[in-house]
Amino acid sequence: MGAATDGQEIVRLSKEHAELKPVADAVMKLARVRAEGPELEEMAASGDPEMAAMARDELQILSDKLPALEHEVALLLAPKDKDENASAILEVRAGTGGDEAALFAGDLFRMYQRYATLHGWRVEIDSVSEGEVGGYKEIIASVTGDGVFGRMKFESGVHRVQRVPDTEAGGRIHTSAATVAVLPEVEDVEIDINPSDLRIDTYRSSGAGGQHVNKTDSAVRITHLPTGIVVTSSEKSQHQNRARAMKVLQARLYDQQREALDTARADARKSQVGSGDRSERIRTYNFPQGRVTDHRINLTLYNLARVISGDELDDVINPLIAEDQAARLSALEDEFG
Repeated sequence: MGAATDGQEIVRLSKEHAELKPVADAVMKLARVRAEGPELEEMAASGDPEMAAMARDELQILSDKLPALEHEVALLLAPKDKDENASAILEVRAGTGGDEAALFAGDLFRMYQRYATLHGWRVEIDSVSEGEVGGYKEIIASVTGDGVFGRMKFESGVHRVQRVPDTEAGGRIHTSAATVAVLPEVEDVEIDINPSDLRIDTYRSSGAGGQHVNKTDSAVRITHLPTGIVVTSSEKSQHQNRARAMKVLQARLYDQQREALDTARADARKSQVGSGDRSERIRTYNFPQGRVTDHRINLTLYNLARVISGDELDDVINPLIAEDQAARLSALEDEFG
């Protein structure tokens, strides 16, 4: 790193160093602990009863330490998603359930906003379409920070809610749904987009008010002709909207590549909770019972209010990460015996 002079090279090397340092530190710590063993065994066999007793105690402590250290090193060496540390594009869309689905999409987005705040991440809205009685038909945002995708990728899928909606006068429980997609934000160099493959349209923003609303063609719609992917941005100036829409387009094209690779590795995909089908129902939020159930790992919690507020979403995400790590370790053991 000290020999690098180019700014981008320094950033790349810094990221690589940050990824490798925990591995190197854990391996060296394990090596030091293992190296203590022969010395302590020699002391335990000495003729000094007091010294031997102390050495046996130390050997027991060492024996208790080793499995955890070995497990830590194995996890660090297990294959990782190369986008683990990337920022992410978060997309939340209302599904079945009409107005209630839009309200639920709003609840989910606020949950992620709060969760991002707790982790020190920044959330910027790229595009939004509000529901008629509140919430969102669709909202797309950039979540920027270290390790965002590594934690948030487990949220992709269909989220289902069971509750009595504010719009329901008869007090009946309704079931509605919203879909969440979390895409890794990619560097410009990773996706090559031919300008001739793009159709770029500008149009007037629509919303509750503001000096530019319905007065200037500031919103931007970009269509990628080969794939039919359409992205919009209507939150900033036309120049900023174009840049933000291109960023979302890159993320979606990159996500297509990731999905193609996942399909090619179908057997591995089944064992990894983070790469499931986007149309799969992954979680149910049951308000009458205060219950959250993640169907991928059969996890049920009764702290729904704290989860949906974002304060205890880690209670769901941490077990998903642990399950994913276990699957990766199992794959590593199968490969190397």
